[in-house]
Amino acid sequence: MKAIRKLLTLFIFIAIAGTLYLYFRDTSGPDIQLTPQAGFLRHDSPLQLQLQDQSSQLKSVQVVLHQGEQQISLLKKDYPEGTTVALEDIILDPLLQDGPLTIEILARDRAYYHFGEGNQSSALFTFTRDCRPPMISVLSTAHNLNQGGAGLITYRLSEPVTRSGIEIGNHFFPGFQQSSGDYVCLFAFPYDVPADSVPRLVATDEAGNRGLGGFYYHLNRRAFRRDRIGISDGFLNTKMPQFQHLYPQATTPLEIFLKVNRELRPQNRARLQEIGLQTAPSIRWDSSFLRQPNAANRAQFGDVRSYEYQGKKIDEQTHLGIDLASTAQAPVPASNEGAVVFAGFMGIYGNCVMLDHGLGLQTLYAHLSRIDVAMDDLVQRGQIIGTTGATGMAGGDHLHFGVIISGVPVNPVEWWDRNWLQNNILSKLDELNQR
Repeated sequence: MKAIRKLLTLFIFIAIAGTLYLYFRDTSGPDIQLTPQAGFLRHDSPLQLQLQDQSSQLKSVQVVLHQGEQQISLLKKDYPEGTTVALEDIILDPLLQDGPLTIEILARDRAYYHFGEGNQSSALFTFTRDCRPPMISVLSTAHNLNQGGAGLITYRLSEPVTRSGIEIGNHFFPGFQQSSGDYVCLFAFPYDVPADSVPRLVATDEAGNRGLGGFYYHLNRRAFRRDRIGISDGFLNTKMPQFQHLYPQATTPLEIFLKVNRELRPQNRARLQEIGLQTAPSIRWDSSFLRQPNAANRAQFGDVRSYEYQGKKIDEQTHLGIDLASTAQAPVPASNEGAVVFAGFMGIYGNCVMLDHGLGLQTLYAHLSRIDVAMDDLVQRGQIIGTTGATGMAGGDHLHFGVIISGVPVNPVEWWDRNWLQNNILSKLDELNQR
């Protein structure tokens, strides 16, 4: 009998221990993850809920939205036995008001704890509902543009934004907020977009809502010149060896030339676009731009060049600056106040300097024989930054002068014209400062 009693006592002990183990083995509720966890929500913003409970399985979930005095049930669901992971897309009411809101999530598992009700987890997530795009108010007037030229627009936004500016074709020109809170955008009507393209003023707020703003402008269309450039064996044998290491598979100077013209040229222009992001948010200058003194124009902006070798056309490219020639190794003055954002060798441009003048406006001085400034130097209008030369793809000693807005080349002639500068750029900045 004693043995039976001991066995019975042991059995009861084991049963009680097993029950307690089942009861207390899982005292935590399901894991709750919501993506995103905070921030701004638009009318089409997706919310994804993930629930997980590997030990006790999922039992149910309830999702409630709280906004002011309003409570909206977004999801109420029971899960079949065996469910350990669940993914739910949370759909918000498109008629919700803009403003702060909270999403409360309650999830239960199938644990024996709490008398069979399971463990409960809860989580609160706070968001801001924003479905309205920013409103754009254009402040400036008389936007007169030349194809391949520049313009400036000033505007006001109804709320903070992450991005604003002018879009035209595949190009984007960012706007810069000024101390007044208003915005300035220096932009181009690029040489490579059709004349019927329409520039759009755009703004994207912190929630991702995109606002559009139109503005009145007048475009002077322009037909760019065509030019023929003869490529001689003398030129190839003189200039191509400096690029041989870039194209070791090329077997002749002509092959190297075509590689440089078709591959290195767009790479260098892409580099100019990268450098265009290194700009001050306001202008660094207040007077007209200087032209290389006593220099004759050898090539114009926008010239479409046909390259010919032994009487046959071998390539075609567009010239995106103005070539100025005077005497060999002539001093090169900075066209205006600015900061040096590049000083060194850059492929087809040879030794070159780039100055940033603010608002995305930069000037390029290429084919230099000598560079007299260094990165991050602040230079004054007229300060000598180097001497002309024939480095890079230059066929003779000259200065390739370029004006670039946010990485897009524009016609430098406008920037040498005091009247154009006053009417189209400086007067609009003055008006903005007087508001």
